[in-house]
Amino acid sequence: MGNPFEITPERMREMGYQVIDALVDYWQNLPESKIGARATRDELESLLRDPPPEQGEPFEAVLSQFLQEVLTRVIHVDHPRYFAFVPAPNNYVGVMADTLAAGTNIFAGTWMVGAGATQVELIVIDWLRQWLGMPETAGGLFVSGGSIANLVALTAARHATLGEELSLGTVYLSDQTHSCVARALRVLGFLPEQIVTMESDNQFKLSLSALKERVAQDRESGWTPAIVIASAGTTNTGAVDPLDELADFCAEQGLWLHIDGAYGAAAILSEKYKFLLKGIEKVHSLAIDPHKWFFQPMAAGCVIVRDFDKLKEAFHILPPYLQDKERWGGSVDLCDYGIELSRGFRALKLWMSIKTFGAQAFRDAVDGSIGLAEYAEQILRGMPDWEIVSPATLGILAYRYAPPHLSAEEQDRLNRSLVEKMIEDGYAMISSTVLKGRVALRLCPLSPRATKTDIEETLRRLSAFATSA
Repeated sequence: MGNPFEITPERMREMGYQVIDALVDYWQNLPESKIGARATRDELESLLRDPPPEQGEPFEAVLSQFLQEVLTRVIHVDHPRYFAFVPAPNNYVGVMADTLAAGTNIFAGTWMVGAGATQVELIVIDWLRQWLGMPETAGGLFVSGGSIANLVALTAARHATLGEELSLGTVYLSDQTHSCVARALRVLGFLPEQIVTMESDNQFKLSLSALKERVAQDRESGWTPAIVIASAGTTNTGAVDPLDELADFCAEQGLWLHIDGAYGAAAILSEKYKFLLKGIEKVHSLAIDPHKWFFQPMAAGCVIVRDFDKLKEAFHILPPYLQDKERWGGSVDLCDYGIELSRGFRALKLWMSIKTFGAQAFRDAVDGSIGLAEYAEQILRGMPDWEIVSPATLGILAYRYAPPHLSAEEQDRLNRSLVEKMIEDGYAMISSTVLKGRVALRLCPLSPRATKTDIEETLRRLSAFATSA
Protein backbone atom coordinates (compact mmCIF):
# COMPACT_ATOMS: atom_id res chain seq x y z
CA MET A 1 0.00 0.00 0.00
CA GLY A 2 1.41 3.37 -0.99
CA ASN A 3 1.45 6.61 0.97
CA PRO A 4 -2.18 7.74 1.23
CA PHE A 5 -1.05 11.36 1.73
CA GLU A 6 1.15 11.55 -1.35
CA ILE A 7 0.76 14.74 -3.41
CA THR A 8 2.75 15.53 -6.54
CA PRO A 9 5.23 18.42 -6.44
CA GLU A 10 3.19 20.31 -9.03
CA ARG A 11 0.02 19.97 -6.96
CA MET A 12 1.85 20.97 -3.78
CA ARG A 13 3.02 24.18 -5.44
CA GLU A 14 -0.46 24.86 -6.77
CA MET A 15 -1.96 24.46 -3.31
CA GLY A 16 0.79 26.58 -1.75
CA TYR A 17 0.26 29.43 -4.19
CA GLN A 18 -3.45 29.44 -3.36
CA VAL A 19 -2.70 29.75 0.36
CA ILE A 20 -0.12 32.52 -0.16
CA ASP A 21 -2.49 34.41 -2.45
CA ALA A 22 -5.20 34.17 0.21
CA LEU A 23 -2.81 35.46 2.88
CA VAL A 24 -1.59 38.37 0.78
CA ASP A 25 -5.19 39.35 -0.03
CA TYR A 26 -6.05 39.14 3.66
CA TRP A 27 -3.12 41.34 4.66
CA GLN A 28 -3.75 43.90 1.94
CA ASN A 29 -7.46 44.21 2.67
CA LEU A 30 -7.32 44.06 6.46
CA PRO A 31 -6.91 47.80 7.22
CA GLU A 32 -10.01 48.65 5.18
CA SER A 33 -12.08 45.75 6.46
CA LYS A 34 -14.25 45.53 9.56
CA ILE A 35 -12.73 44.36 12.79
CA GLY A 36 -14.44 40.99 12.35
CA ALA A 37 -17.64 39.27 13.30
CA ARG A 38 -19.00 37.03 16.00
CA ALA A 39 -21.41 34.13 15.56
CA THR A 40 -23.64 32.10 17.81
CA ARG A 41 -22.85 28.48 18.59
CA ASP A 42 -26.10 27.43 16.90
CA GLU A 43 -25.14 29.29 13.71
CA LEU A 44 -21.72 27.69 13.58
CA GLU A 45 -23.08 24.25 14.39
CA SER A 46 -25.47 24.41 11.45
CA LEU A 47 -22.75 25.82 9.21
CA LEU A 48 -19.78 23.63 10.07
CA ARG A 49 -21.01 20.50 11.82
CA ASP A 50 -20.43 17.62 9.41
CA PRO A 51 -19.42 14.01 9.96
CA PRO A 52 -15.78 13.33 9.03
CA PRO A 53 -15.74 12.54 5.30
CA GLU A 54 -14.73 9.00 4.41
CA GLN A 55 -13.46 10.21 1.06
CA GLY A 56 -11.56 13.46 0.75
CA GLU A 57 -12.75 16.69 -0.84
CA PRO A 58 -10.80 18.92 -3.22
CA PHE A 59 -8.32 21.16 -1.38
CA GLU A 60 -9.87 24.20 -3.08
CA ALA A 61 -13.25 23.42 -1.51
CA VAL A 62 -11.77 23.03 1.97
CA LEU A 63 -9.75 26.24 1.64
CA SER A 64 -12.82 28.07 0.39
CA GLN A 65 -14.85 26.87 3.36
CA PHE A 66 -12.20 28.21 5.73
CA LEU A 67 -12.08 31.58 3.97
CA GLN A 68 -15.84 31.97 3.62
CA GLU A 69 -17.25 30.33 6.74
CA VAL A 70 -14.51 30.38 9.41
CA LEU A 71 -12.34 33.43 8.76
CA THR A 72 -15.44 35.62 8.35
CA ARG A 73 -16.65 34.69 11.84
CA VAL A 74 -13.75 35.72 14.03
CA ILE A 75 -12.54 39.01 15.50
CA HIS A 76 -9.20 39.79 13.88
CA VAL A 77 -6.73 40.30 16.72
CA ASP A 78 -4.11 41.35 14.13
CA HIS A 79 -6.34 44.11 12.77
CA PRO A 80 -4.77 47.60 13.03
CA ARG A 81 -7.82 48.80 14.97
CA TYR A 82 -8.02 45.87 17.36
CA PHE A 83 -7.44 47.99 20.46
CA ALA A 84 -8.94 45.52 22.95
CA PHE A 85 -7.13 43.46 25.59
CA VAL A 86 -3.49 43.12 24.43
CA PRO A 87 -3.43 42.66 20.64
CA ALA A 88 -1.34 40.12 18.75
CA PRO A 89 -0.09 42.06 15.71
CA ASN A 90 2.00 39.71 13.63
CA ASN A 91 4.38 40.31 10.72
CA TYR A 92 4.67 38.54 7.39
CA VAL A 93 8.23 37.29 7.85
CA GLY A 94 7.12 35.62 11.08
CA VAL A 95 4.23 34.03 9.20
CA MET A 96 6.62 32.65 6.58
CA ALA A 97 8.93 31.39 9.32
CA ASP A 98 6.06 29.53 10.96
CA THR A 99 5.28 28.01 7.58
CA LEU A 100 8.87 26.79 7.29
CA ALA A 101 8.90 25.45 10.85
CA ALA A 102 5.63 23.59 10.35
CA GLY A 103 6.56 22.36 6.88
CA THR A 104 9.89 20.92 7.98
CA ASN A 105 8.41 19.66 11.29
CA ILE A 106 11.62 20.37 13.19
CA PHE A 107 11.79 18.97 16.71
CA ALA A 108 13.45 21.37 19.13
CA GLY A 109 13.40 19.24 22.28
CA THR A 110 16.87 17.68 22.22
CA TRP A 111 20.24 18.61 20.81
CA MET A 112 20.64 15.11 19.42
CA VAL A 113 17.70 15.58 17.03
CA GLY A 114 17.37 19.36 16.76
CA ALA A 115 20.81 20.91 17.21
CA GLY A 116 20.37 23.70 14.66
CA ALA A 117 16.97 24.71 15.98
CA THR A 118 18.18 24.57 19.58
CA GLN A 119 21.14 26.82 18.78
CA VAL A 120 18.87 29.38 17.10
CA GLU A 121 16.58 29.34 20.15
CA LEU A 122 19.51 29.83 22.52
CA ILE A 123 20.75 32.74 20.41
CA VAL A 124 17.36 34.47 20.32
CA ILE A 125 16.95 34.04 24.07
CA ASP A 126 20.42 35.53 24.49
CA TRP A 127 19.44 38.52 22.36
CA LEU A 128 16.51 39.10 24.72
CA ARG A 129 18.79 38.61 27.73
CA GLN A 130 21.22 41.23 26.46
CA TRP A 131 18.47 43.76 25.76
CA LEU A 132 17.08 43.19 29.24
CA GLY A 133 20.53 43.64 30.79
CA MET A 134 20.48 40.27 32.56
CA PRO A 135 23.78 38.47 33.29
CA GLU A 136 25.39 35.85 31.05
CA THR A 137 24.24 33.12 33.46
CA ALA A 138 20.65 33.81 32.38
CA GLY A 139 18.87 31.63 29.88
CA GLY A 140 15.48 30.36 28.94
CA LEU A 141 13.28 28.89 26.27
CA PHE A 142 10.28 29.47 24.06
CA VAL A 143 6.84 28.30 25.17
CA SER A 144 3.30 28.87 23.92
CA GLY A 145 2.68 32.18 25.69
CA GLY A 146 2.67 34.13 28.93
CA SER A 147 0.51 31.63 30.79
CA ILE A 148 3.02 28.81 30.35
CA ALA A 149 6.01 31.15 30.66
CA ASN A 150 4.78 32.25 34.08
CA LEU A 151 4.04 28.65 35.08
CA VAL A 152 7.52 27.46 34.06
CA ALA A 153 9.27 30.34 35.85
CA LEU A 154 7.22 29.91 39.02
CA THR A 155 7.93 26.19 39.04
CA ALA A 156 11.63 27.02 39.12
CA ALA A 157 10.97 29.63 41.81
CA ARG A 158 9.05 27.18 43.98
CA HIS A 159 11.73 24.52 43.60
CA ALA A 160 14.56 26.95 44.38
CA THR A 161 12.95 28.57 47.42
CA LEU A 162 10.85 25.82 48.98
CA GLY A 163 12.07 22.53 47.56
CA GLU A 164 9.55 19.80 48.21
CA GLU A 165 8.13 21.44 51.35
CA LEU A 166 5.80 24.21 50.28
CA SER A 167 3.10 23.99 52.97
CA LEU A 168 4.30 27.15 54.74
CA GLY A 169 5.55 29.05 51.72
CA THR A 170 3.89 32.34 50.78
CA VAL A 171 3.69 34.17 47.48
CA TYR A 172 2.99 37.91 47.08
CA LEU A 173 1.36 39.71 44.18
CA SER A 174 -0.92 42.67 43.55
CA ASP A 175 -4.59 42.75 42.60
CA GLN A 176 -3.48 43.90 39.13
CA THR A 177 -1.47 40.75 38.39
CA HIS A 178 -2.63 38.78 35.36
CA SER A 179 -5.04 35.93 36.10
CA CYS A 180 -2.73 33.36 34.50
CA VAL A 181 -0.40 33.81 37.48
CA ALA A 182 -3.13 32.81 39.94
CA ARG A 183 -3.85 29.82 37.72
CA ALA A 184 -0.16 28.87 37.68
CA LEU A 185 0.02 29.06 41.47
CA ARG A 186 -3.04 26.81 41.71
CA VAL A 187 -1.41 24.28 39.39
CA LEU A 188 1.75 24.41 41.53
CA GLY A 189 -0.19 23.46 44.65
CA PHE A 190 -0.29 26.74 46.55
CA LEU A 191 -3.38 27.01 48.71
CA PRO A 192 -5.44 30.25 48.87
CA GLU A 193 -4.02 31.11 52.30
CA GLN A 194 -0.50 30.96 50.85
CA ILE A 195 -1.23 33.47 48.09
CA VAL A 196 -1.17 37.04 49.36
CA THR A 197 -2.95 39.33 46.92
CA MET A 198 -2.21 42.90 47.91
CA GLU A 199 -4.25 45.97 47.07
CA SER A 200 -2.45 48.11 44.52
CA ASP A 201 -1.74 51.78 45.17
CA ASN A 202 -3.45 54.74 43.50
CA GLN A 203 -1.27 54.23 40.42
CA PHE A 204 -2.30 50.55 40.24
CA LYS A 205 1.17 49.40 41.31
CA LEU A 206 2.32 46.94 43.94
CA SER A 207 3.01 48.91 47.12
CA LEU A 208 6.53 48.28 48.38
CA SER A 209 5.79 49.59 51.87
CA ALA A 210 2.73 47.35 52.21
CA LEU A 211 4.74 44.38 50.93
CA LYS A 212 7.51 44.96 53.47
CA GLU A 213 4.98 45.12 56.27
CA ARG A 214 3.17 41.96 55.19
CA VAL A 215 6.35 39.92 54.71
CA ALA A 216 7.48 40.86 58.24
CA GLN A 217 4.09 39.91 59.67
CA ASP A 218 4.10 36.57 57.89
CA ARG A 219 7.59 35.71 59.14
CA GLU A 220 6.48 36.43 62.69
CA SER A 221 3.43 34.22 62.18
CA GLY A 222 5.52 31.23 61.11
CA TRP A 223 5.11 31.46 57.36
CA THR A 224 8.04 31.22 54.93
CA PRO A 225 7.89 34.16 52.49
CA ALA A 226 9.28 32.81 49.21
CA ILE A 227 8.22 34.54 45.99
CA VAL A 228 7.23 38.05 44.94
CA ILE A 229 5.47 38.45 41.59
CA ALA A 230 5.54 41.86 39.97
CA SER A 231 4.24 43.22 36.66
CA ALA A 232 6.07 45.04 33.90
CA GLY A 233 2.98 46.35 32.18
CA THR A 234 -0.32 45.25 33.70
CA THR A 235 -3.16 44.34 31.36
CA ASN A 236 -5.54 46.81 32.98
CA THR A 237 -3.46 49.98 32.81
CA GLY A 238 0.08 49.20 31.63
CA ALA A 239 1.36 49.95 35.15
CA VAL A 240 4.90 48.88 35.99
CA ASP A 241 5.58 47.88 39.57
CA PRO A 242 8.65 49.44 41.27
CA LEU A 243 11.03 46.81 39.91
CA ASP A 244 14.28 48.36 41.11
CA GLU A 245 13.15 48.75 44.71
CA LEU A 246 11.42 45.37 44.70
CA ALA A 247 14.60 43.70 43.46
CA ASP A 248 16.64 45.25 46.25
CA PHE A 249 14.09 44.25 48.89
CA CYS A 250 13.88 40.68 47.59
CA ALA A 251 17.67 40.37 47.57
CA GLU A 252 17.78 41.59 51.16
CA GLN A 253 15.03 39.20 52.26
CA GLY A 254 16.10 36.15 50.24
CA LEU A 255 12.93 36.19 48.11
CA TRP A 256 12.60 35.18 44.47
CA LEU A 257 11.41 38.07 42.31
CA HIS A 258 9.46 37.05 39.22
CA ILE A 259 8.23 39.53 36.62
CA ASP A 260 5.25 39.07 34.35
CA GLY A 261 6.38 41.20 31.44
CA ALA A 262 4.37 39.32 28.83
CA TYR A 263 3.87 42.42 26.72
CA GLY A 264 5.46 45.30 28.64
CA ALA A 265 9.00 43.97 29.00
CA ALA A 266 9.54 44.52 25.28
CA ALA A 267 9.58 48.27 25.99
CA ILE A 268 13.21 47.70 26.95
CA LEU A 269 13.88 48.17 23.22
CA SER A 270 12.75 51.78 23.40
CA GLU A 271 15.39 54.38 24.16
CA LYS A 272 12.60 56.76 25.15
CA TYR A 273 10.59 54.50 27.45
CA LYS A 274 12.94 51.84 28.79
CA PHE A 275 13.49 53.92 31.95
CA LEU A 276 10.07 52.65 33.05
CA LEU A 277 11.62 49.19 33.41
CA LYS A 278 14.53 50.26 35.61
CA GLY A 279 15.62 47.29 37.71
CA ILE A 280 14.34 44.59 35.36
CA GLU A 281 17.91 43.40 34.93
CA LYS A 282 17.97 42.36 38.62
CA VAL A 283 15.03 39.93 38.60
CA HIS A 284 15.27 36.17 39.10
CA SER A 285 12.84 35.27 36.32
CA LEU A 286 10.76 36.89 33.63
CA ALA A 287 7.93 36.07 31.22
CA ILE A 288 7.79 37.83 27.86
CA ASP A 289 5.58 37.18 24.81
CA PRO A 290 7.04 37.70 21.33
CA HIS A 291 3.53 37.33 19.91
CA LYS A 292 2.68 40.67 21.47
CA TRP A 293 5.19 43.52 21.19
CA PHE A 294 7.67 41.59 19.08
CA PHE A 295 4.90 41.24 16.47
CA GLN A 296 5.08 37.48 15.97
CA PRO A 297 2.29 35.06 15.01
CA MET A 298 0.77 33.17 17.90
CA ALA A 299 1.88 31.25 19.73
CA ALA A 300 5.21 32.47 21.08
CA GLY A 301 6.10 33.15 24.69
CA CYS A 302 9.46 33.12 26.45
CA VAL A 303 10.65 32.42 29.97
CA ILE A 304 14.05 33.74 31.03
CA VAL A 305 15.66 32.84 34.36
CA ARG A 306 18.64 34.63 35.89
CA ASP A 307 20.34 31.30 36.54
CA PHE A 308 19.51 29.04 33.60
CA ASP A 309 20.40 25.95 35.63
CA LYS A 310 17.48 26.63 37.98
CA LEU A 311 15.14 25.54 35.21
CA LYS A 312 16.98 22.25 34.77
CA GLU A 313 16.99 21.65 38.50
CA ALA A 314 13.22 22.02 38.53
CA PHE A 315 12.36 20.01 35.41
CA HIS A 316 15.05 17.49 34.51
CA ILE A 317 13.79 13.91 34.47
CA LEU A 318 15.65 11.25 32.49
CA PRO A 319 13.66 8.15 31.49
CA PRO A 320 15.54 5.24 29.86
CA TYR A 321 14.02 5.91 26.46
CA LEU A 322 15.82 9.28 26.36
CA GLN A 323 19.23 8.01 27.49
CA ASP A 324 20.71 8.30 24.00
CA LYS A 325 20.46 12.08 24.07
CA GLU A 326 22.81 12.24 27.07
CA ARG A 327 25.81 11.19 25.00
CA TRP A 328 26.12 14.59 23.38
CA GLY A 329 28.49 16.29 25.79
CA GLY A 330 28.24 20.05 26.21
CA SER A 331 24.89 20.26 24.42
CA VAL A 332 21.62 21.73 25.66
CA ASP A 333 18.43 19.66 25.66
CA LEU A 334 15.66 22.22 26.06
CA CYS A 335 13.17 19.50 27.04
CA ASP A 336 15.07 19.40 30.36
CA TYR A 337 14.32 23.05 31.11
CA GLY A 338 10.53 23.17 30.89
CA ILE A 339 7.27 21.25 30.65
CA GLU A 340 7.37 20.13 27.02
CA LEU A 341 9.27 17.25 25.51
CA SER A 342 7.63 17.67 22.12
CA ARG A 343 8.69 21.17 21.16
CA GLY A 344 8.21 22.91 17.84
CA PHE A 345 10.63 25.46 16.40
CA ARG A 346 8.95 28.58 17.83
CA ALA A 347 12.16 30.62 17.90
CA LEU A 348 12.54 30.59 14.14
CA LYS A 349 9.97 33.34 13.54
CA LEU A 350 11.56 35.83 15.91
CA TRP A 351 15.06 34.98 14.65
CA MET A 352 14.07 35.49 11.01
CA SER A 353 12.09 38.66 11.81
CA ILE A 354 14.91 40.33 13.71
CA LYS A 355 17.47 39.37 11.08
CA THR A 356 15.20 40.55 8.27
CA PHE A 357 13.98 43.85 9.73
CA GLY A 358 16.71 44.68 12.25
CA ALA A 359 16.27 45.69 15.88
CA GLN A 360 15.64 49.33 14.99
CA ALA A 361 12.38 48.43 13.26
CA PHE A 362 11.13 46.87 16.48
CA ARG A 363 12.26 49.89 18.50
CA ASP A 364 10.35 52.19 16.15
CA ALA A 365 7.23 50.04 16.31
CA VAL A 366 7.22 50.01 20.12
CA ASP A 367 7.70 53.78 20.24
CA GLY A 368 4.93 54.21 17.69
CA SER A 369 2.33 52.24 19.61
CA ILE A 370 3.13 53.98 22.90
CA GLY A 371 2.85 57.28 21.05
CA LEU A 372 -0.60 56.35 19.72
CA ALA A 373 -1.88 55.62 23.23
CA GLU A 374 -0.55 59.00 24.37
CA TYR A 375 -2.21 60.63 21.36
CA ALA A 376 -5.53 59.02 22.31
CA GLU A 377 -5.18 60.37 25.85
CA GLN A 378 -4.52 63.85 24.46
CA ILE A 379 -7.71 63.71 22.37
CA LEU A 380 -9.85 62.35 25.21
CA ARG A 381 -8.71 65.09 27.58
CA GLY A 382 -10.25 67.58 25.18
CA MET A 383 -13.58 65.75 24.87
CA PRO A 384 -16.37 66.79 27.26
CA ASP A 385 -17.57 64.28 29.87
CA TRP A 386 -14.72 61.86 29.30
CA GLU A 387 -12.26 61.21 32.11
CA ILE A 388 -8.87 59.53 32.24
CA VAL A 389 -8.84 56.73 34.80
CA SER A 390 -5.19 55.85 34.20
CA PRO A 391 -2.88 57.83 31.88
CA ALA A 392 -1.39 56.16 28.83
CA THR A 393 1.37 53.88 30.10
CA LEU A 394 3.32 51.43 27.95
CA GLY A 395 0.69 51.64 25.24
CA ILE A 396 -2.42 51.18 27.41
CA LEU A 397 -4.95 53.91 28.21
CA ALA A 398 -7.85 53.52 30.67
CA TYR A 399 -10.72 56.02 30.46
CA ARG A 400 -14.50 56.30 30.87
CA TYR A 401 -17.51 58.31 29.82
CA ALA A 402 -18.75 60.07 32.95
CA PRO A 403 -21.42 62.70 32.25
CA PRO A 404 -22.42 64.27 35.59
CA HIS A 405 -26.17 63.85 35.02
CA LEU A 406 -25.81 60.05 35.25
CA SER A 407 -25.32 58.14 38.48
CA ALA A 408 -22.18 56.04 38.89
CA GLU A 409 -24.17 52.87 38.23
CA GLU A 410 -25.69 54.35 35.08
CA GLN A 411 -22.24 55.40 33.90
CA ASP A 412 -21.01 51.84 34.45
CA ARG A 413 -23.84 50.36 32.40
CA LEU A 414 -23.28 52.87 29.61
CA ASN A 415 -19.54 52.30 29.43
CA ARG A 416 -20.04 48.55 29.38
CA SER A 417 -22.54 48.87 26.55
CA LEU A 418 -20.06 50.88 24.47
CA VAL A 419 -17.88 47.79 24.01
CA GLU A 420 -20.79 45.98 22.34
CA LYS A 421 -21.73 48.99 20.24
CA MET A 422 -18.20 49.27 18.89
CA ILE A 423 -18.09 45.56 18.00
CA GLU A 424 -21.44 45.83 16.23
CA ASP A 425 -20.19 48.89 14.35
CA GLY A 426 -17.15 46.92 13.20
CA TYR A 427 -14.69 49.79 12.75
CA ALA A 428 -12.58 49.09 15.86
CA MET A 429 -12.67 47.07 19.04
CA ILE A 430 -12.02 48.22 22.59
CA SER A 431 -12.45 46.37 25.88
CA SER A 432 -13.52 47.17 29.42
CA THR A 433 -12.37 46.43 32.93
CA VAL A 434 -13.08 47.57 36.50
CA LEU A 435 -10.77 50.07 38.21
CA LYS A 436 -11.36 51.67 41.59
CA GLY A 437 -14.76 49.99 41.64
CA ARG A 438 -15.97 51.55 38.39
CA VAL A 439 -16.19 50.28 34.83
CA ALA A 440 -13.41 51.69 32.68
CA LEU A 441 -12.67 51.34 28.99
CA ARG A 442 -9.27 50.32 27.67
CA LEU A 443 -7.45 51.18 24.48
CA CYS A 444 -4.25 49.36 23.52
CA PRO A 445 -2.94 50.24 20.03
CA LEU A 446 -0.02 47.84 19.62
CA SER A 447 -0.22 47.28 15.87
CA PRO A 448 2.50 49.02 13.84
CA ARG A 449 -0.11 49.35 11.08
CA ALA A 450 -2.39 51.52 13.24
CA THR A 451 -2.44 55.26 12.48
CA LYS A 452 -3.45 58.51 14.15
CA THR A 453 -6.44 58.56 11.82
CA ASP A 454 -7.50 55.18 13.22
CA ILE A 455 -7.34 56.62 16.74
CA GLU A 456 -9.24 59.77 15.82
CA GLU A 457 -12.05 57.93 14.04
CA THR A 458 -12.34 55.31 16.78
CA LEU A 459 -12.76 57.97 19.45
CA ARG A 460 -15.18 59.94 17.27
CA ARG A 461 -17.41 56.90 16.86
CA LEU A 462 -17.09 55.97 20.52
CA SER A 463 -18.16 59.48 21.56
CA ALA A 464 -21.08 59.42 19.14
CA PHE A 465 -22.34 56.15 20.62
CA ALA A 466 -21.90 57.49 24.15
CA THR A 467 -23.75 60.75 23.60
CA SER A 468 -26.60 59.13 21.67
CA ALA A 469 -27.27 56.44 24.28
